Amino acid sequence: MKSLKVLIGCATSCVALDAFLARGHDAWQCDLLHADKPTNRHIQDDIRNVLGWGWDLLLVSNPPCTRLCNSGVRWLTKPPTGRTLAEMWADLDEGADLFSDCLNAPIPHVAVENPVMHKHARERIRNWIKPQIVQPWWFGDPAFKATGLYLRNLPDLVPTNKLTPPRPGTDDHKRWSAIHRAPPGPDRWKFRSKTFAGMAAAWADQFGSWAAEHTGEAA
Repeated sequence: MKSLKVLIGCATSCVALDAFLARGHDAWQCDLLHADKPTNRHIQDDIRNVLGWGWDLLLVSNPPCTRLCNSGVRWLTKPPTGRTLAEMWADLDEGADLFSDCLNAPIPHVAVENPVMHKHARERIRNWIKPQIVQPWWFGDPAFKATGLYLRNLPDLVPTNKLTPPRPGTDDHKRWSAIHRAPPGPDRWKFRSKTFAGMAAAWADQFGSWAAEHTGEAA
C-alpha cells in the first residue's frame, strides 16, 4: 500500500497516530495541548496553521464539540453558572468555524469526527454534509458513543468486529455507558473525547487504503 502523508488533528492520545504509523504511513498528530506520551510526531499548534502542508489524508478525531453536539444545546438557552448567553453563542460560532475549516481543508481526503450535532451547529457549518453515525462496539470496543463521521472523498466505515450490546440495567451496560455517565470534573472532557483503538484501526485500514488507491483524484 502506498504511504500517505496523514494528519491526525485535535488529538493528544496518539491512538490514531500509532494506528497509521503501524501501517507505514507518514503520520503526524496536531493539537494545542502536548501529547499524552513521548513522541516526535506531535505538532503542538492550532491545526489551522498546518492544514496547508501538503497532506493526503486528514482525520480530525476530537475537535472541540461542547457547543456543537446535541448534549450541549441546552446551554444556548440557559447558560451555566458564570457564563452568559452571548458567550455561549460566541463559543458555538468559534467551534463551527474550526469544524468548517477542517471539513473544507485543502486536503484530498477528509474525515472529521463529532458527536451528533444540533440544528444551530449544522446551520453554521460551511458545506455541511450528512454524517455516517458509528458506534465503538462496531469495532470491538465495548462502549456506547454515537459518533458522527463527516466524510469528504472517503467511503463509509465498515464495521469490523461487532459486539453484542449488553441489556439495559446490567452492570455491563453501565460499563459500556461510562462516557455518558462520567461525573463532572476538570478531565471529563478528555474522557468523553476518548479515541477507541478498534475504531482507530478501522480508520487506518479502511480510510488509509482507500485514500492510497485514490491519491491524485480531485477533492
